[in-house]
Amino acid sequence: MDKNGKRIASIMKRDREVFLTTTRVPYEFVVDHGDGDFAYDINGRKLIDFSSFISVYNLGVNGNSEIRQAIKKQSDKLSHSAFTDYYSELPVSFAESLLGMFPKGFGKMFLSNSGTEANEAAMKFARIFTKRQYIISFYNSFHGRTMGSLGLTASRSVHRAHFGPFNSIIHAPYPYPYRCLFNRGEHDCGEDYLGFIEDYILKKEVDPQEVAAIFFEPIQGEGGYIVPTKSFMKGLRKLADEHGILLVTDEIQAGYMRTGKFLALENFGIEADIYTMAKALGGGLPIGATIARKSLGDLPSGAHANTFGGNHIAVAAASASLNYVKAHKRELEIGVKRKSEMIFKRLREMQDDHEIIGDVRGIGLMIGVELVKSRKTKEHAIKEREEIVKKAFKNGLVLLTCGESTIRIIPPLTMSESSIEKGMCILEDSLKAARQ
Repeated sequence: MDKNGKRIASIMKRDREVFLTTTRVPYEFVVDHGDGDFAYDINGRKLIDFSSFISVYNLGVNGNSEIRQAIKKQSDKLSHSAFTDYYSELPVSFAESLLGMFPKGFGKMFLSNSGTEANEAAMKFARIFTKRQYIISFYNSFHGRTMGSLGLTASRSVHRAHFGPFNSIIHAPYPYPYRCLFNRGEHDCGEDYLGFIEDYILKKEVDPQEVAAIFFEPIQGEGGYIVPTKSFMKGLRKLADEHGILLVTDEIQAGYMRTGKFLALENFGIEADIYTMAKALGGGLPIGATIARKSLGDLPSGAHANTFGGNHIAVAAASASLNYVKAHKRELEIGVKRKSEMIFKRLREMQDDHEIIGDVRGIGLMIGVELVKSRKTKEHAIKEREEIVKKAFKNGLVLLTCGESTIRIIPPLTMSESSIEKGMCILEDSLKAARQ
């Protein structure tokens, strides 16, 4: 092992000695810094970033200059304002600006520090607004790992093992066109999934008058980048309205222009009652937001609060990021559409040449490539996927996985077409190498 390799191995060993195990990619990436399209490891190796560091750096690795400047400027003024106890203008101005990106009628929000906190808040709000206790979530969903949101999450049993019981949450199957539970091939089977909720959950397990909310991701993230059918989404809205149930959409990974629209749910022609956001919202700094319809009302004083929500440095970064998005929204929309078409074209060509690619799906720059051992059996190619992402990393491309055997392609929205093309070439070379 050379000097550079020994340094990486040493840091990884020290990490294991002081941190409880979380999750790690299957390759040895020790990051040092980033700039736009690229991330650099501690040895200065330059890599194309197709991960946006889990869809956080939508505007480029380490944010853009406007975000970094806002952080520096605010750090000299005030970092912590105890916003849930004292008043401050900066978070108010940010909230007013963010609400301008939502449909008419959304006028109340809560600021927190992460996606899981945003979902925890949404669970509490849904219950207090409706005075109902049950929540429906979906299999393959991921809404966080703290105890409340973990109850919603159902993408891998390892997330939940030994942490239960999880009270008052019921899971339903989510439309997965490539692997339709109702054996309809890849045809639209949204009605079957809606029928399951109506005929089994709401008739046999819980009275709909006791259901506060239905939580969902407009595109499932950790569960495999699964895109539901539009008919299912519209039907879900109709079902919720019929029973007075709130819809809560988790936009934490799929939102913030990732699909070419500010809210991923816009792609399906419906609105939710509560939205949650985080990840890209802070431009690299931790911030979460829970946004509700104004008509739902307010909370009693003291019913919910936190210490660091509305942190001024995080809000300054989020404000600078949002200002950029607003000023360049049309440009971002066009760019995401063009780059998405470019990536899908390459992936379809790869699919024609590589039996291992079973399905290519997604919207905008949230794209999943599901790998299978055989297209006939659709057996998950788990080990092969690991080998491919390792080879891609070795050749200069950062990738993340999701689901059983899916690779995520989530580059920064601002990534140049030349960097995307280079990244796709590395991916294809890695696919070829995995066959040898």
